[in-house]
Amino acid sequence: MVCLDNREGKNKGNHPDNVRILLVGDGDTGKTSLILSLVSEEFPEHVPARAEEITIPPDVTPERVPTHIVDFSEREQSPEELRRELQAADVVCVVYSVEEEDTLDRITSHWLPLIRTTLGEDHDTPIILVGNKVDLVDYSTMEIVLDLMLEYPEIETCIECSARSLKNISELFYYAQKAVLHPIAPLYRLDERDLTEECKRALSRIFRLCDRDCDDILNDHELNVFQELCFQSPLMPQALDDLKAVVSRNCPDGVQGDGLTLRGFLFLHRLFVQRGRHETTWTVLRRFGYNGALTLPPEYLMPPLRVPPGCSTELNHAGYLFLTELFERHDRDKDGALSPAETVSLFATCPGVPWGPELCTTVTTNSAGYVTLAGFLAQWTLWTALDVQMALQHLAYLGFCVASPHASQLAAITVTREKSLDLAKRASVRSVYQCHVIGPPGVGKTTFCQGLLGRSLQEVQTLREDTVSRHTIATVQVYGQEKYLVLHDIDVHNITDALMPDEVACDVACLIYDVSSPTSFEYIARIYLKYFSESQIPVLVVGNKEDAGKVWQRYMTQPEQFCVQHKLPPPHPFSSARPKRDIYTKLATMAAYPRFQAAWMLFYKNRQLQQLRLAVYGEEGRWLKVGLGVAAAAAIVIVLSKVFRSSDPR
Repeated sequence: MVCLDNREGKNKGNHPDNVRILLVGDGDTGKTSLILSLVSEEFPEHVPARAEEITIPPDVTPERVPTHIVDFSEREQSPEELRRELQAADVVCVVYSVEEEDTLDRITSHWLPLIRTTLGEDHDTPIILVGNKVDLVDYSTMEIVLDLMLEYPEIETCIECSARSLKNISELFYYAQKAVLHPIAPLYRLDERDLTEECKRALSRIFRLCDRDCDDILNDHELNVFQELCFQSPLMPQALDDLKAVVSRNCPDGVQGDGLTLRGFLFLHRLFVQRGRHETTWTVLRRFGYNGALTLPPEYLMPPLRVPPGCSTELNHAGYLFLTELFERHDRDKDGALSPAETVSLFATCPGVPWGPELCTTVTTNSAGYVTLAGFLAQWTLWTALDVQMALQHLAYLGFCVASPHASQLAAITVTREKSLDLAKRASVRSVYQCHVIGPPGVGKTTFCQGLLGRSLQEVQTLREDTVSRHTIATVQVYGQEKYLVLHDIDVHNITDALMPDEVACDVACLIYDVSSPTSFEYIARIYLKYFSESQIPVLVVGNKEDAGKVWQRYMTQPEQFCVQHKLPPPHPFSSARPKRDIYTKLATMAAYPRFQAAWMLFYKNRQLQQLRLAVYGEEGRWLKVGLGVAAAAAIVIVLSKVFRSSDPR
């Protein structure tokens, strides 16, 4: 099905709901006769001073669009009425008499300057020059008129006709309709006899989208896929051979290896335009989303998507499938990563490569710093979660809705349910969890975040500061299910700095302090009390730099006691020198099951009780220790089973 844009405004090359044709010109040039001859299919014996507005229904027009034909008479109408009619017209036909030279001269001395004065010097309303009464002369004015087309780019075409003999009458109004629906000016420069640069850019992008094997050649299969996509019918083998033969004769490097090159593809469309078949090129352009200005309009790039408060956006199966196929298609050497050249090739249909050197500190890469498939999908997951409009825009540039049967790239996005429902169900059905990492300067937030990508402290120290991303993302396993965990390094410089609402809102918070610094814990304790103590956001306290040695914290309570007091899981020890993945799994699990915090507390309290009994009874309390351990495990099983039961959708 050919996708045609809705009309945004006249003469933008979009496919409008109707066409308004205005006829102007000197008196007695036959404007009214042309209209009446079209309607009655015979020359009128009595011609009024001005014809009433005529509406031609869509079922009798070649383009199946309602057409309104408006006559203008200087004798009966005012200059103000002419101004209004010019502004409302989609196309203006300037009529002159081929037997009266003065009416031809008046085109450049009066009518074209008047139109420019009314609509602006750079107006885009197409003009058609109509030479009437050709039945009364044995010569043509076309040579003169063609020179005018070079001088006035707004002149779309010219035609000679006769209202009396009905010569070219239907053709006149067909060309007028075509000038609106399929304007030539955005496609072709008559003075250079070549496609416009905008047209070449658009067609080049289309060529790359159709070049499925990325060899810079459209083979027979790719040409047929393109043909069916745009015109709903394949090309027969003979037609394909004939097409390539025409290109080969006129453009020596247009055919290569029995396929069409980009130069050949552009030549073919130049030939269509030169032969008056520019509707073919417009059909192609519109199928790939272009408007009359040969740009991809905002509503195509970013279709409206409603994301209610408390909901998030994620890629779904259709999105991941498209991106995986895209990655594998452009991974020419099949090494599982995109080299710089392969990356440029993949994003050749976009305005540019949408990431920079910070990519290496955002997602997983190979040893050469090239993004892997896992990293590529993770980066798209991050875009979708943080800036869904950017994700939609680039999915459009990359041809998601061209390569798939979906109407728009919204089919690649899922809007999750409100977070309040997750809390009510005591479990989340999301696949992407955002964790905000908060702590004072120097505690190692950067190394903690980079640990998610498997980097140690020594590796992080080799990174350039200006390339370190504030976000890292990777997959973790949560009870056998793969989830994405996004770590966001929240940069708060001192305790007086307030957190913005978007810096607090997350699925799980990681409050990190330096166990070797006596003043470090106070910072995150105050952050917790100010922003998280009354919220339902799960919180994990992390004691970093464990290998440096733990010191007494200068705060009213020590970290372990603080966590017990506020019903938080015990502080999790961490060393950036030897990062372990279990902490990231714990964060994702807490985000997926917000009520697990109670289970962690129960486990922690029972462990404290075991340690107390052992201290009192020594080795003689070993069997008591075993019994307490079994009781603790049983208690956790009961709590977890309740959590799972309450989160069961049944």
